[in-house]
Amino acid sequence: MPTIEVGRVCVKLNGRETGQKCVIVDVIDKNFVLVTGPKKLSGVRRRRTNVKHLEPTEESIDIKKGASDDDVAKVIGKGKKADAFKESVLPKQVLVTA
Repeated sequence: MPTIEVGRVCVKLNGRETGQKCVIVDVIDKNFVLVTGPKKLSGVRRRRTNVKHLEPTEESIDIKKGASDDDVAKVIGKGKKADAFKESVLPKQVLVTA
């Protein structure tokens, strides 16, 4: 099972959208992918992202390469998947003691 593929649901690990779920829309090369939330569902806007900044999940959706934000939103729907996209998944924080 390839982890970096079109339609794979991931969690952003870095940046202002840390902890938000997104979907891979296109694989640019071995280091970069195009992701979208879409913004109206999860708050992640469509952008190029380094694969090192993503944590792939077991979930995936059936979309075509280069699908628009509206197409992705339609596939996600309004059920439990849509609610899961709105929830933030914060990474485990490291406790630093002085």
